[in-house]
Amino acid sequence: MCVGGPLARLGGAEPRLHRSSHIALLTISVLLAAFLLSAIAFAQTQSQTRDQLLQEIDSGQWRQAIVLGQQSVSRWPRDSQFRHYLGVAYFKTGDLKQAEDQLARARDLDAKDASIRFDLALVFLSQDDYVKAAVELQASNKLNPTNALGHILLGRAYLNSNRSLQAIDEFKTALKLDASIRLGHYHLGFAYASLGRDDEAIAEYREELRRSGESPSVVYELGHSLLERGQYDAAISSLLRAAQLDPPNPDVWYNLGKAQLAAGQAAPAEISLRKAIELKPTDPSPHYQLARALEKLGKAEDASAERERFAELKRSQRPTAGMATGRDQ
Repeated sequence: MCVGGPLARLGGAEPRLHRSSHIALLTISVLLAAFLLSAIAFAQTQSQTRDQLLQEIDSGQWRQAIVLGQQSVSRWPRDSQFRHYLGVAYFKTGDLKQAEDQLARARDLDAKDASIRFDLALVFLSQDDYVKAAVELQASNKLNPTNALGHILLGRAYLNSNRSLQAIDEFKTALKLDASIRLGHYHLGFAYASLGRDDEAIAEYREELRRSGESPSVVYELGHSLLERGQYDAAISSLLRAAQLDPPNPDVWYNLGKAQLAAGQAAPAEISLRKAIELKPTDPSPHYQLARALEKLGKAEDASAERERFAELKRSQRPTAGMATGRDQ
């Protein structure tokens, strides 16, 4: 009678597997190892490709970046960063339609990536679609509230869609985050000016000049606001400087002529207004002001001709809306 457990009955020997079982285990081990190695290689290739694509974008090789980006989104269609970078490459080449498409897909894949939404907003701003830009910038700023530039751009989107009070809040937020952000005070000043708050605008323009030095746009807007406040001598000084900094700008010459005329300087005003007409002959406003200057100089016949030209151009002008409405004469 045999006594003992299974090992005793087998004489203490380890159980043996059938040959086919050995082969099956070996096959499974090989396949598992191959899968793990393949997964590691796949991840490395994806990461390396992403780095290469970003490097091409950073070095300005937009066309190469587009080719690599297209290959990448074909291979990894659910990777938001590949679509993000491809959208940026398209944007850099001026292909806004493709840029919007890829960045919108990237956003849909990862709605919590602030940088994707920020870059998509840049595309909308480039298309003057301020409503859509504001939506993306609101989301981006919520995800990354310390991005001062994001608040500046959102303020600009608000300002260009006639939401000046909201724009002012955004510009103030940007300046709290970064007091030295370029053109921060300029944008705030422009928002104040859009509401007729010229004293506040003047203060902001002067602060921008103090912090950042002369900029043609800032010098011009300062002169324009000084003109609106009736500070004609100061306006003329600022606008003369703006004309030196940006001589092809017809608005500079128009406002300079208007300020000179208001200050009783009809002869210099005639010169400035004729320059504005030369630079932008389809603008009716300089003709109106020139007629006034010519009347003061005793040139009644020339003044009458300018009034007729003003009326003719005014009739042919298309109506506009929003902040781009025609200036007062």
